[in-house]
Amino acid sequence: MFELSGKVAIVTGGNGGIGLGMALGLAKVGAHIAIFGRNREKNAAALSEIEDLEVRASAHVVDVTNAPAIEKAVKDVTGRYGGLDILVNNAGMNIGVRPEELSEKDWHTVLDTNVTSAFLCSKICYPELQNAGGGKILNCGSMYSLFGASFVPAYGASKGAMVQLTKSLAVAWAADNIQVNCFLPGWINTDLTAGAKKRIPELRDNVLRRTPAGRWGEPKDLEGIAVFLASEASDFITGAAIPVDGGYTISG
Repeated sequence: MFELSGKVAIVTGGNGGIGLGMALGLAKVGAHIAIFGRNREKNAAALSEIEDLEVRASAHVVDVTNAPAIEKAVKDVTGRYGGLDILVNNAGMNIGVRPEELSEKDWHTVLDTNVTSAFLCSKICYPELQNAGGGKILNCGSMYSLFGASFVPAYGASKGAMVQLTKSLAVAWAADNIQVNCFLPGWINTDLTAGAKKRIPELRDNVLRRTPAGRWGEPKDLEGIAVFLASEASDFITGAAIPVDGGYTISG
């Protein structure tokens, strides 16, 4: 039920953090992996880690806010592997300032990186998934898809939009046997949250107090949700938004 041998997956932002964790999870059950990332050196390091799992893998330097660049990279992937089955829209960023301090340029940068990229990648990959007789799209939301904070005005807006984009795509493409779901990471130890911990010294302990699991998450904690939502185990689940947060969002 969770077997993905021979399936082909694109993971945007798959060269580190949550994206790499999900790419490794998919590779462990046999999927071939294509990483989309802008940093060539990080791409190479991630590729080496994935190839150790003895699956086919490739890394592509792509700006996922640029439609022609995405189209070229997707064509490269389908030419290399013969098709596409899974798309993980994980690429994301935050500019952690209060709304009155956020410039219009930075607002657009965050929205374009986090949600416009997911729309473009999904739209461009849709014909390939359709040709394959169906497929899976996994969108990266956040606990800030559900609630707000003073330092995430653009990030929170983008992640709320990811949930709604997920629902729209799920309805639009259900007849094509394409399931579209959203995973909502909580506080995961990544480069992104390392910056937050530096800005807010009390953040680490505050998160621990509120998280029933009693710890911060690690990128490997996203492996299971990646496999589940990419496999036939989730064939009757679409348009869902699933927290992966150790219980943070349900804790009073």
